[in-house]
Amino acid sequence: MGIMTLRDALRQAAEQQLDLVEVAPTAKPPVCRIMDFGKYKYEQQKRDKETKKKQKVVTVKEVKLRPNIEDHDFNVKKKNAQRFLEDGDKVKVTIMFRGRELSHPELGRQLLVKMAAELKDMATVEREPKLEGKNMIMILSTKSHN
Repeated sequence: MGIMTLRDALRQAAEQQLDLVEVAPTAKPPVCRIMDFGKYKYEQQKRDKETKKKQKVVTVKEVKLRPNIEDHDFNVKKKNAQRFLEDGDKVKVTIMFRGRELSHPELGRQLLVKMAAELKDMATVEREPKLEGKNMIMILSTKSHN
């Protein structure tokens, strides 16, 4: 409609039984539009809901192991990690050391390297194995994220 005074714009909006909505307040002069504000807010909420639906929340799932784990138990934990990765989650693989096991951290590192090697076709190592207190932690993420 062009540039007009605020009073004229408000009068025109009132004649059409609509609202005068400021669309771009930073522009010089500010851009306003005559529309139904309730309908506008509803459309905005609908768009926000759609974009929220499309977002995927990545959670971190944890798989805990012990340094002297049996092969079968290791495979069960590996399958769990695989399932988490397929769901698009990150996997935190933790090896818990107890007592004197801490004097052999290389055993835990070997297990974590083995886990990463067996899942290498679907996951990448986001964080290398690192000893934190009595636990050794490694984080895997799906390849599609990297």
